[in-house]
Amino acid sequence: MARTTPILDVPAAQCSVFWSRIFPFLRWWPLVQRDTLKADLIAGLTGAVIVLPQGIAFAMIAGLPPVYGLYTAMVPPVIAALFGSSRHLISGPTTAISIVVFATVSKFAEPGSAQFIQMALTLTFLAGVYQLALGVARMGALVNFISHSVVVGFTAGAAILIATSQLKHFLGIHIPAGESFLHTWQDIFRQFHEINPYVTGIAVVTLATVVGFMIYRPRWPGLLIAMVVGSLLAMALGAPTHGIALVGEFPASLPPLSLPDFSLGSLKALGSGALAVAMLGLMEAVSIARSVALKSHQRIDGNQEFIGQGLANMVGSFFSSYASSGSFNRTGLNYDAGAVTPLAGIFAAIALAAIVLVFAPLAAHLPTAAMAAVLVVVAWRLIDFHHIANIVRTSKRETAVLAVTFFATLFVELEFAIYAGVMLSLVIYLMRTSRPGIVSRVPDPAAPNRHLVTDPKLPECPQLKIVRVDGSLFFGAVDHVQGAFQRFAEQNPGQKHLLVIGNGINFIDIAGAEMLVQEAKRREAQGGGLYLAKVKDEACHILKRGGYADTFGREHIYATKGDAIESIFKKLDRSICERCDRRIFLECGSVPHAEKAPEAKATA
Repeated sequence: MARTTPILDVPAAQCSVFWSRIFPFLRWWPLVQRDTLKADLIAGLTGAVIVLPQGIAFAMIAGLPPVYGLYTAMVPPVIAALFGSSRHLISGPTTAISIVVFATVSKFAEPGSAQFIQMALTLTFLAGVYQLALGVARMGALVNFISHSVVVGFTAGAAILIATSQLKHFLGIHIPAGESFLHTWQDIFRQFHEINPYVTGIAVVTLATVVGFMIYRPRWPGLLIAMVVGSLLAMALGAPTHGIALVGEFPASLPPLSLPDFSLGSLKALGSGALAVAMLGLMEAVSIARSVALKSHQRIDGNQEFIGQGLANMVGSFFSSYASSGSFNRTGLNYDAGAVTPLAGIFAAIALAAIVLVFAPLAAHLPTAAMAAVLVVVAWRLIDFHHIANIVRTSKRETAVLAVTFFATLFVELEFAIYAGVMLSLVIYLMRTSRPGIVSRVPDPAAPNRHLVTDPKLPECPQLKIVRVDGSLFFGAVDHVQGAFQRFAEQNPGQKHLLVIGNGINFIDIAGAEMLVQEAKRREAQGGGLYLAKVKDEACHILKRGGYADTFGREHIYATKGDAIESIFKKLDRSICERCDRRIFLECGSVPHAEKAPEAKATA
């Protein structure tokens, strides 16, 4: 549907502020009209067709029966639509979440077993509790501190793991469940001569069908059509007689009630993995919601999105749904299809439930080889080659975060890979903030008022060093800044006076204030001084409140650079100024040149 003008937020005055906070859907409900209902219904039907094959595929990645992927696409999207902040975000099963669920739960139970299902539901409930708690605590800004490189690296690694795990179904060989990445490839090469040509043929035809639709008919439901083609081919070849495994029929029913395992042992075993699922889900949901909001001109409330995702997982765990999050491709399709309100996601869930009730028996003819081919395509599309190339090309530090997360995903525990990437991105962030920029400033002789510039070719005053600090003076940056000040003193011992331009200093903590006091005392002992100019009120507050300004002198804090230079100039050694030929300050013109001693005449 063509989109003309964006739908902006409804003023809060149209509904009770109190009730809209408890029930966020009251904020967009006034938008619902006949035209919006039609647009949302069309978008919902489109989304239901798309999520049908994806739900089955993602559940297989998670080690769950296929129907659980469809249940996850029915219940959580409704809760997330009602209690989230985005009008276009579609929640449900995702690839990255599915593979973390499998990696976490498969350590404690056999994939597909009743115990595995119950532990997956417990993991989902715990993840929802974490997400809800973060949302209630108003910590929605946490995701801003997680580098995008972590998500890109983890997703790329997860894509390779997904494709590797499906090769046994693609080739028709037996590989034990739970094998590591390296062991899986060892088993593939060891059993390469046992490949089933009928299974591989179905997989290749399905794969070719998907790729063909991606190239020539990208807006058609290529995954669904490819699964039908694979099923028809399996029926034509005679699946039972050639060892062609089938997915099997799943129940044609709505999501049944379920109960997670709340025993202390299960909660302790799954606590760490649930936190990884929660953080990964929040990163996906908030980043996707914000990317679509840029197009729809809608404001996203990160805290409300946390609450919506948390409630979706908590409620979903009691309706046979495993961990869910925002889906990029389904959200993008929902927006492109003309959705106006979150009712599109609700309509998609209802339409999917109707499809399952009618067509569930057809899944009995779906070969696992066709599903494996679909998952290989899904894995390939997960790898963001454009962003990977851009990260490698532009930043060594972000490349390190990407590489660590990627290789940790392949070779260690998946939740550890997420934690490793997040911790490394935080370390890099702290390294950046702990090394504020410190640049020398000198007057520009070509300017009438000689404003300060950064130019290493211009001369400096032999007695006064002027620097600008671009960054906060907090405990993590103290060592770097103090070391820079001391290097300046060692390089030019005559520059006993130091003027710090502080308009780039956002705040100063106690450690930073004490460092300034120490530097001031050291320079005073040498006959110089430390001075501050253009310091922000917020940064100056702690200096005055803690008495640090009194220690090194309130008169050493200036409102402007001009006032600072004029005052400091009076404290400079006049004999040095008289012999100086640089004359870089306007005040230098008031100092006469020292008379040169007459040259001694040569004697015979």
